[in-house]
Amino acid sequence: MQGLFDRYGRQHTYLRVSITDRCNFRCTYCMPADGIECQPKENLLSFEEIESLVRFFVRHGIRKVRLTGGEPTVRRNYLELVERLTQIEGLPEVAITTNGSLLALDAERLHRMGVTGINVSLDTLDATRFEKITRRDKFSLVWNGIQEALRVGLRLKVNCVVVPGVNDDEILDFVELARSQPLTVRFIEFMPFLDNSWNISGVVSSSEIREKIGDIYPLFSVKSDPGQVASTYQIPGFRGDIEFVSSVTESFCGDCNRLRLTADGLVKSCLFLPTEISLRDLVRGGAGEAELLSAVQNCLDGKWKEHPPMTKWTQLDQLTMVQIGG
Repeated sequence: MQGLFDRYGRQHTYLRVSITDRCNFRCTYCMPADGIECQPKENLLSFEEIESLVRFFVRHGIRKVRLTGGEPTVRRNYLELVERLTQIEGLPEVAITTNGSLLALDAERLHRMGVTGINVSLDTLDATRFEKITRRDKFSLVWNGIQEALRVGLRLKVNCVVVPGVNDDEILDFVELARSQPLTVRFIEFMPFLDNSWNISGVVSSSEIREKIGDIYPLFSVKSDPGQVASTYQIPGFRGDIEFVSSVTESFCGDCNRLRLTADGLVKSCLFLPTEISLRDLVRGGAGEAELLSAVQNCLDGKWKEHPPMTKWTQLDQLTMVQIGG
């Protein structure tokens, strides 16, 4: 087995796979107000193609796969794909990032399949505000999904993108979720993507959030595994913990171990770099193992050591967040 290394010697063991660019929400920081033109079905990787590519990546050192979207649960029969992936030998972790709207229906089956983690995107605990942020009145569905995931024993993280004047007054409310429930609350800095109206003034930094929490609760840092994007903290007496994803103000690129595969088969070495290589076209053209490996390696060879400072950010990617898949 040959590992997937970039020119800085970083081995890549984590693959994020978008399975659709469609979503049943319209979150303001993710989806342009006018929406996007979704890919026709024939452009998307089939389940067979996704499984084949995941098996290829596992043969070359990938040990964790996370399914994303769009919203992965809106792809028809997505549970069939999940089941296929959880049965791949040599792949100990299969996780999903979701908006949680269908989680109450699927949580028990996902747990039985062996899914190792669920991340739920939730930026407010207020139903009225939720509708304004997501442009959908579905807070109760998401909240019920979170409770059902906890009930069946899924490892759960709640992802909260903090934006000033939108939800920064709810930071301590989110922290309280971790008091009595075994979940992780993750505070994520607002990141720049195509057409999401990003500006540095719209970023509430992780240091500001930690300071606000630290004024009320004692935060104790927990050592994270190399390659983790989040810094983890615990609060004495809390069942859950708190994490910070500081993409804008505190670079964590040095240990990056991630690759991304878009729903239409484009491979990305960095969330912020444009795509150039289509694994879909290679697979459909009959490419063998060596050709696929060469294409992925070419992508890795162009990976940044770290992304440029976002205080002077210039948009390079040609895809919106919902098209990339996180």
